[in-house]
Amino acid sequence: MVVFHQSIETEEVRISYMENQQKVTPAEVLESQECWALLRQVSVGRLAVLLEDGPDIFPVNYVTDHGTLVFRSGTGTKLDALQRESPVAMEADGVDPDTGVAWSVVIRGKAQLLTKTDDVLESFSLPLFPWEAGHKDQFVRVVPNSISGRRFTVAPPNIWWNVMQTAKRAAPE
Repeated sequence: MVVFHQSIETEEVRISYMENQQKVTPAEVLESQECWALLRQVSVGRLAVLLEDGPDIFPVNYVTDHGTLVFRSGTGTKLDALQRESPVAMEADGVDPDTGVAWSVVIRGKAQLLTKTDDVLESFSLPLFPWEAGHKDQFVRVVPNSISGRRFTVAPPNIWWNVMQTAKRAAPE
């Protein structure tokens, strides 16, 4: 039998909680050009690919290049997934610690393994340096079908905290 204990909420806590909820501001939807400008400010993102048994996410360092994202990879799961020609998504984000303003940008599209000699040689000139040691001799270009982004103020804990988080709970069985 599961027993729930109800906490007693004081009027002061309820008022404070309600006041904080009113301070929440909606996220700002970003225009495409602003998304690209933000992507140029960071060099690490997350690549989402579809594997045979479901989706997976990999951190990658990248550069922007003529309306695309380029990264290097070695052989393995990530590269195998990209060769299936399934759609991919890349996400990057950042936060200004002084202002508490954060952003997130998502690109959806196709990943193309660069195989033409001219494309590979041109990619070597990009300021793209893998963080992880090992052979990262494959260049991949993500060509977006869509790009979306948002900017928002990071909420302090007293905004997302609620009285149920401190409610007494029954002991686990």
